[in-house]
Amino acid sequence: MMDRRENIKLLLTGTVATGFWLTTGCNPKDTATAEKIIATSTSGYGRTPEEMVHDAELMSQTFFTEKERKMVEILADIIIPADDKSGSATDAGVPDFIEFMMKDYPKFQLPMRGGLMWLDSQSNKDFGLSFIDSSATQRLELIDKIAYPDAATEDMKFGVRFFNLMRNLTATGFFTSEMGINDLGYVGNRTNQWNGVPDDVLKKFGFTYDDEWKDVYLNIEDQHRIAEWDDKGNLI
Repeated sequence: MMDRRENIKLLLTGTVATGFWLTTGCNPKDTATAEKIIATSTSGYGRTPEEMVHDAELMSQTFFTEKERKMVEILADIIIPADDKSGSATDAGVPDFIEFMMKDYPKFQLPMRGGLMWLDSQSNKDFGLSFIDSSATQRLELIDKIAYPDAATEDMKFGVRFFNLMRNLTATGFFTSEMGINDLGYVGNRTNQWNGVPDDVLKKFGFTYDDEWKDVYLNIEDQHRIAEWDDKGNLI
């Protein structure tokens, strides 16, 4: 369903890159709870006491039914299957991410639950089987009807909107996980060595490096040293 390396630029520049915001509050009575959570937390990702109380409350709740959770897992792995580079969406913990988002951003709940119900109903209509009980081939046949908005028929429009949401959440969950970041090959900021302006560029514009200072300018050991000047303005 998705060649992730071919389409990642589209994913990251589209709605999948949309951020999710949350406003939380912490009452004084929650202080002890916050301290307990902080003391026992191994996450280490810098959550505030208010955020940790809020997260713990959401984690104690369950949104998806067992059947819905299974459908989410199937859909997530259709959208991002395992390949020779990394695991599938479920391997990356995407269903857990989607479960959390349903509670963290309640506006997702109705379109998600309604979409799963629609998908199950459509599967029964097309194949006489629930989505879970249908075969892998049947599932893909149904998903193909809603995965491509421009080609979808009018009666599939609701399914298209649902699948857009599911696809965006799946891609967001995957590419913000450790597995997804490794899949992208993102390594973060790294120090580098500046080797100066290439000789051909210098020559093109009629410049040359002063031999007296060339080794100073381009010495890798000194590139992170703060420059100093003497009283006459000469570089030390």
